[in-house]
Amino acid sequence: MVDIKNLTVARLRYELKRRGLPTDGLKATLIQRFTAVIEEETAASLASDVPDTCRDTISPARCSPTRATSAAALSSDWSKNRGAKPENPKTLLKAGKVTRLRREHNDIEHDCRELACAENLPSNDSDEHVERVDGEFRVMKREQQNFEELGCPKRNRESLQITHLAGYSGIENLTENISDGSWWTNTRPKFECWNENTVMDIYSYGLGAGKESPCVQRIRQVENDRYFEKFLWPNFDAGKASAEHVLLIMMIVNEKCRESLDPWATFHTPGSENFASFFHRVITLQTCRDLTLIEKGTRLVFLIHAFQSLEDRNVRMTLLPLVSLTLWANLSPGRLQLELSKNSQLQKHWRHLMKKEARACNKATKSDGADLVPLHTRIEVTWLSMLISDFLESHLRINNAEHNGIDRESSPAIRFCERFMEFVIDLLSQLPTRRFVRAVLDDQQVLVKARMSPLFAQSEGRLYRRLVDLFMFYQNLEFDDHTGLPMRENEIAAAHYGKVRQFQRLCFKHYEKLHSLSLSQCGAIESREDLTRHLSALSANELHRLVTEQLKMIRPDDPWASDATFLLEVIVSAFQRRQSLRQIINQLPLYPNEEVLMDESMVPSVSSVAEGCLALPKLNLQFLSYHDYLLRNFKLSRLESTHEVREEIADVLRRMGPYMDGDTGKVKFSGWARMALPIASGSLVVVEVQKPNIGEAKPARVICEVKLDLKSLRAGVQSEWDQIKKKDVLFMLAVGQNVTANEDHDDDSTSSVLQHRGLNFVRGAEVIELRCASDRVNDHVNGSVSSSFDIVPEARNSERTLVLSLDAAQYHLDVIRFGGNSDVVYGALNVIMRRKPKENNFKSVLECISDLMNDGCAIPSWLHDTILGYGDPRNEHSDAMPSQLRTIDFKDTFLDTDHLKESFPGREVVFTSSCQTERPAFRVTFPLKPELSSDAKTEKLFVEPYEPIDRRFYLEGRPMVNEIRFTPTQVDAICAGVQQGLTLIVGPPGTGKTDTAAQILQCLYHTEPSQRTLVITHSNSALNDLFQKLSMKDIPGRYLLRLGQGELDLETHVDFSRVGRVNAMLNRRLELLAEIERLAISLGVSEDMAYTCEAASHFWLLHVLSRWEKFETEASNASDPNLVSDRFPFKAYFSDMPQPLFQGEFTSDMSKALGFMRHIRDMFSELEECRAFELLKNIGNRSNYLLTKQAKVIAMTCTHAAIKRRDFIRLGFEYDSLIIEESAQILEIETFIPMALQKAESGISRLKRVILIGDHHQLPPVVKNSAFQKYCKMDQSMFTRLIRLGVPCIQLNAQGRARPELAKLYSWKYRDLGNLPCTARGMYELANPGFAHEFQFVNVDDYRGSGETEPTPHFYQNIGEAEYIVSVYQYMRLLGYPASKIAIIATYRGQKHLIRDIVARRCAHHPLFGAPSRVTTVDKFQGQQNEYVLLSLVRTRRIGHMRDIRRLIVALSRARLGLYVFGREALFRRSVELSPSFQHLLKFPTKLALVPTEAFPGARQKAEKRIPYLVEDPVAMGRVVNQLVWQSVEQSPPFKIDVFNQMTEKK
Repeated sequence: MVDIKNLTVARLRYELKRRGLPTDGLKATLIQRFTAVIEEETAASLASDVPDTCRDTISPARCSPTRATSAAALSSDWSKNRGAKPENPKTLLKAGKVTRLRREHNDIEHDCRELACAENLPSNDSDEHVERVDGEFRVMKREQQNFEELGCPKRNRESLQITHLAGYSGIENLTENISDGSWWTNTRPKFECWNENTVMDIYSYGLGAGKESPCVQRIRQVENDRYFEKFLWPNFDAGKASAEHVLLIMMIVNEKCRESLDPWATFHTPGSENFASFFHRVITLQTCRDLTLIEKGTRLVFLIHAFQSLEDRNVRMTLLPLVSLTLWANLSPGRLQLELSKNSQLQKHWRHLMKKEARACNKATKSDGADLVPLHTRIEVTWLSMLISDFLESHLRINNAEHNGIDRESSPAIRFCERFMEFVIDLLSQLPTRRFVRAVLDDQQVLVKARMSPLFAQSEGRLYRRLVDLFMFYQNLEFDDHTGLPMRENEIAAAHYGKVRQFQRLCFKHYEKLHSLSLSQCGAIESREDLTRHLSALSANELHRLVTEQLKMIRPDDPWASDATFLLEVIVSAFQRRQSLRQIINQLPLYPNEEVLMDESMVPSVSSVAEGCLALPKLNLQFLSYHDYLLRNFKLSRLESTHEVREEIADVLRRMGPYMDGDTGKVKFSGWARMALPIASGSLVVVEVQKPNIGEAKPARVICEVKLDLKSLRAGVQSEWDQIKKKDVLFMLAVGQNVTANEDHDDDSTSSVLQHRGLNFVRGAEVIELRCASDRVNDHVNGSVSSSFDIVPEARNSERTLVLSLDAAQYHLDVIRFGGNSDVVYGALNVIMRRKPKENNFKSVLECISDLMNDGCAIPSWLHDTILGYGDPRNEHSDAMPSQLRTIDFKDTFLDTDHLKESFPGREVVFTSSCQTERPAFRVTFPLKPELSSDAKTEKLFVEPYEPIDRRFYLEGRPMVNEIRFTPTQVDAICAGVQQGLTLIVGPPGTGKTDTAAQILQCLYHTEPSQRTLVITHSNSALNDLFQKLSMKDIPGRYLLRLGQGELDLETHVDFSRVGRVNAMLNRRLELLAEIERLAISLGVSEDMAYTCEAASHFWLLHVLSRWEKFETEASNASDPNLVSDRFPFKAYFSDMPQPLFQGEFTSDMSKALGFMRHIRDMFSELEECRAFELLKNIGNRSNYLLTKQAKVIAMTCTHAAIKRRDFIRLGFEYDSLIIEESAQILEIETFIPMALQKAESGISRLKRVILIGDHHQLPPVVKNSAFQKYCKMDQSMFTRLIRLGVPCIQLNAQGRARPELAKLYSWKYRDLGNLPCTARGMYELANPGFAHEFQFVNVDDYRGSGETEPTPHFYQNIGEAEYIVSVYQYMRLLGYPASKIAIIATYRGQKHLIRDIVARRCAHHPLFGAPSRVTTVDKFQGQQNEYVLLSLVRTRRIGHMRDIRRLIVALSRARLGLYVFGREALFRRSVELSPSFQHLLKFPTKLALVPTEAFPGARQKAEKRIPYLVEDPVAMGRVVNQLVWQSVEQSPPFKIDVFNQMTEKK
């Protein structure tokens, strides 16, 4: 029996509800009620004649009238009606025994499906009900006996036994029998056991046969067992495969896409049917048999995924012909003529197509034409029209369902209509599929028919309405479908008014009733109301003639053409004025409000989208225009921030506990929240509403003041509120009269929690200042530089006044909504909530997008098409750019001449001169492309070695010299990065991405010293790492600038922040002026020459330069070897140098003199750069000058770039190059914003090169809402999208982080990834002390009967793995491993906390152990590394998100010397996606192999083998640790006493 106490509240209510019992009350009441009903049903079941105990113990038989009828009664009734004798088996068949058995089977299957899907639990949970399995086999045996009585063939008996197995206990038992065999082998499996009837059984009995929506768990089980790869596709025959075979493949492909797996690679298998033949079966499936709506929906989802995967060549070559010009064969003649008249090229192609069709027709006529299919009836022409017909028929089914009382909300017809809307939106939102599809949809007026359907106005059609609105947006988007050029607002207006004028002329000529419309101004008839009022004067026949014959907007024979309302809507939709994209985005509030927060269709609370769709834009491969690009990102960024805000609001309300006071009738709070405070009544006042700007309706600015009292808060919390800064975002909540927080509710979604907590309004605001009485507490911006050194007064009491800037767009909507009375909203706000500063950056991103929409994008023309996803992706690569740099100064990139030759394999290196210095620098001149003759075998490179500038005389000293032997691929990346254009660098783990980026910056600075470079990273740690390496390069420190909050963590002795650089320049000015003064004294000139920078410049011209020119003139004609020593004018200044300065040899002495003069010249040049800091008098102006003029390399995070964009534009910030590190971890829009931080000069962007460095095979950007992540592809970075589009990239191909055997775990994912020579030397040659292997997978079975657990949703833990890993860590520490060299990572946050708890309890304060360097998750450990890594995989029932191969790559690539993975072998070895890694990982036994006699550091070579001690389980590992602890204590008696005393004190 099931343990009822362990059931969730939702499950208890579900069971009670289906029995018609009350579901109110707390969990204890529900358990008591359910226990009583179970006892009654069990007693009734035992007493009944027909045993029902074979069914689930938690779900006894629900005896409907049909199911309660006994077999004898059924047989008797049939016998009487048919006149048959029940003793004859054939008579029994006729009498209905098979009907009864099938009905029983269907009932059992239905019960099991409900139980399996009620809480998304698999129906074969063997540890949930022991009696379930026994009952199942009794049913199977009883039914088998009955079929033997009926004389059924053996094949049918086996099929129906499988039916019970699949329907009752889950389909996995079936697939285990079908797909028997190991995935382990690399050879292709044999398929002698293949049987098409098996597919019929799986589909018909396990997956609903198209009559019910299949359970996702069952589809996932079939997919996990590799049934598609091993059987379905290898045995697919396009001519013989059944419809069920095709449908099952589509189901599995849809599941793979839902899990973010690649479903198309299997279709590339050699020797199989090609994808084109399979897709032809997909679109012609209805010709085989009639499809149910569920099956049509499955096909529609498959088409959606296929058209979203056009980067796959097979998919693209198959699908694009379906959306080509031939699709227009379905257009009405009038519409076809209209469309062809717009483009002369299309007319030419159409005539060619018709001639080709005519020739084929003539040829077929001569040969009887038996095989000729007319063009307009071919499937590639009619497929879209067939889908449209299915869509319209579905609306009829919805109407019939409403009349027949069917549950419309769960109707497959509604789901199909929603999916069809999603499909056409996807077709219209990318140019290759939009070109010809839009005209077909418009010709059949699909949009108008969708809006006029009854579902559009029904409550069940809420999601459908949003999808139709999105469809309308893309259908009516003003955009040239064939050239891909967007239309400007003035062009859109001109086209609209031209169309209206033509319509007016037509109406004036033919309809006297419409003279008022014809003579009106265009602006007077652009609204729906005005057009409807004028056109309503026409009769039905006149409307029909106008629409079908004159305007030719619809076919005359269209069934809808007889509806006058439909015809009127067609005209109104065609001629009404629509808002521009800029107007749409300006009207959207920046902050989420209560409507968006409560709408589950827009911001789902569920963790994924399993079956439904969302009315949201997708970020796939291509975009129609920059406005479309920005609008999609704006909506998704706004909704993603809404999801985060909603979760925080729910948490705040739970903590504050609002309730309604019965005495006062006011809302009070029973608790408190650290991040929120109540607002007293009347404490919020709107103090200023500025008039709208010209051309806008919303106010220019809305200011309010909120008074708060902090006296009830602790000092620490009060200090946090005082830290609120200017531009921080706060949220104000109105908790109203409908508080029901103390009751239990069935719906646990976050939006439901907000409703039950009484949330009425939510309004966001930006902080202007925080005041205490009349004093400002804090009005500085995060990361800003104060314009003065004023001391901020401290707060004197607990009262604070927040001056806030409200969202003007939201305020305008509130005024309209409540008839001008804004107090309805703002007077009801009674809670103010703050957020952590790092989580409040969404507003800056939204403001950036809005500004870009209004001001235009300053994106260079050469990058335009690539960002939108069009054109040849190779055109923007550095090799294809017209302006190429012939000579690149590589500085110290090459260690020697041999290294230089190795770096350019296949090219002839010609040295133009010789250099005797120990470490020369090199300038390389590349030939221009036209200079390369076709018969040339090798390309010649001309190399100029030169001696670097001798910095012995510079005050800064000599910088560090590069010691990295860059590989040829890294050198190619450096060359491409210096050249103009777009460069993508893929850096697998350990391949030196950061070193390559730093060297690119150095070479770029020396090759183009006048240009400025912007460096962007995702995280502060990565930016600091890059900047530290850059600070050691040969780039003067005065040209480096680090912006943002993370500058304080920069581990350098120099402050590179704005304030630090300003102070450094001022200090440097004083140092240089002191040197100038010393120089003046040495020349006998007045010291006043060194008073200011301006005076020093005059001193340079009058006294220094003149003396040097005189000396040069004398030296040019002299032959005296002592001339330099005698006549050099600055000998006195260099008197502190080692003497003698000159040796009496003219050539060498003159070289030294030039070096001395170079030092003086650079000193005056640097002082000239300090002159601006002398003239500007406050630190704000000085820092702005530093940013906009002085710095050559400016580094910041992508978040800081979004926050400060408006300031950068205002200051005139400019840059020539952009380098983005970690670009695969940055959101699409956050990669785009750094490209637009400057204004375009005369419409031309200054940006010359963009370098994106990242690894798309590692984890993508973080998107917290899984619906946005999977459905909208919001986690796709621009770097990944450009890789998918085929933009050329350079992949670094040698790693130097991990042992070669560890690198094999992930190198299979990268093309030709090798190892650097350093990985075969030193510590890499030694074995890991105490371990038999350098890496190992350790199998962990259930620990004390438990595997993975889930205390709260998605909070997975595994106590066995946690205990095992901590014991291994203790073992390593006992052997002498430093704690700083060990990291513990887990795949789930719950496991991380569990391990931290165990470490804190057993290790952190223990003198033998201590805490490891890191205990974190795989996601948080990306970009970091350690010598030894212990990895916990956690899951034991399902693989979970580790099926994402990107997460696996990160997990396996963090260790340098040792990796030990703890998990469930039986689970992970089955995965298809993970098999390349686990094939290598599982080559050793899965019991941990130890060598406890060794100690760290070890001296054993890897080739030396030891007989290992095999650890059985976590308990055995604990014994090993205990034994080693006591051995350590026994060997050190004083230490034993100390340990005993410490343990005693703790107890």
